[in-house]
Amino acid sequence: MSFINLSLFICYNTINLIYQSYFYQIMQPYIQKYCPVKCSEIVGQDKVVKELINFISNFKNQKKKAAFIYGSSGVGKTCSVYCVANELDLEVLEINASEFRNKDQVHSIVGGAISQQSLFSKGKIILVDEVDGLSGRKDRGGLQELKRLIQKTSYPMVLTATNPWDNKFSSLRSKTQLIKFEELTHEDIFPVLNNICTKEKIKADKTSLKSLARMTGGDLRAAINDLQQLTSNSNKLTKEELETLSQREHQETIINALTRIFKTTDPKVSINAFDMVNEDLDQRLLWLDKNLPEEYTNPEDLARAYDKLSKADIFKRRIRRWQHWRFLVYINSLITAGISVSKDKKYENYVEYKQSGRLLKIYWANIRNMKRKAIALKIAEKTHTSQKQILKNMDYYKIIFKKNKEMASQISNELDLDKEEIIYLKK
Repeated sequence: MSFINLSLFICYNTINLIYQSYFYQIMQPYIQKYCPVKCSEIVGQDKVVKELINFISNFKNQKKKAAFIYGSSGVGKTCSVYCVANELDLEVLEINASEFRNKDQVHSIVGGAISQQSLFSKGKIILVDEVDGLSGRKDRGGLQELKRLIQKTSYPMVLTATNPWDNKFSSLRSKTQLIKFEELTHEDIFPVLNNICTKEKIKADKTSLKSLARMTGGDLRAAINDLQQLTSNSNKLTKEELETLSQREHQETIINALTRIFKTTDPKVSINAFDMVNEDLDQRLLWLDKNLPEEYTNPEDLARAYDKLSKADIFKRRIRRWQHWRFLVYINSLITAGISVSKDKKYENYVEYKQSGRLLKIYWANIRNMKRKAIALKIAEKTHTSQKQILKNMDYYKIIFKKNKEMASQISNELDLDKEEIIYLKK
């Protein structure tokens, strides 16, 4: 290559790099460009960030080796970990839960992270993001292996999730320090949007910015993305631009809904508590039933609240019987505003709301009875008897299997019982 060609080649690549750098600067997402780098820049989470700093700073003296931080989308969970790491001069090794699915993958990815020294011999934080992406059924052994690794780690671990109260996280909750990130209000979001508009020279009136802050339902990340989307062409934000953006459907957690119901006596505040909660009616009733005695300590308040809950259950049975779905309106009023006004005054004490274990107990009872029912069905088919009658006489078959091996063997062969069914009858 000649000197002239080499010069042209270098010149072309230099111009190309400058262009790419300029293009990236222009098109860089605001959520990256204005992502907090200091703890003081995180909005609405002062108390929570201090709790996280305290956990990581005193990690070696902690009994629990991982923090489980949770909250709605866009409230600052992940960026808070990076800000804390910056202040404490630590590296962050981020692992997304979508990267692993089973026990072996968790052991390989997370296990490697907890045993390797950081790149520059500094301390580090192991961030396992979006743990609620792991499925309790499909990702077999993954959560159990994660729990085992938490107990062995030499570095502080931080898990993030939207809802830590899922049954699949019960073992993780006992081994981690739960830290709740609070919901952001439109008053928290507005100053951030206003600051971006000032730096990007975006013309935006305060009314429009406040409307945008309200529309995103406490999701700061969504608000920043929407601002960039709406102003990418005109570099201004007005009511007309806002009309092009449909209000985002915002799903609240069941915990937030319970807080709105239990911590107010104003029916206007609680009546819409379940509107954005992705839980069916049966689950809502179970959550209320489980946590009412913990929240309402006055017996009279508790009696009135359970009266409302029982009436809601009656309407639920009527819907099932008559298919008159209009009764859902009455049910919602009873389990929201009805329970809120059942107390004379608001309770100030903090209560950690927990999911009911009733469905799990029913599930395990059914699992235990499955073998019994399967054996009864085989006997019923051979003897031309009802399964119900065989279930009543099942204890006689168990005595035969314990006392008479020869007859037990004949019955096993005749019914084609498998190993587990034979073990069940011998117990």
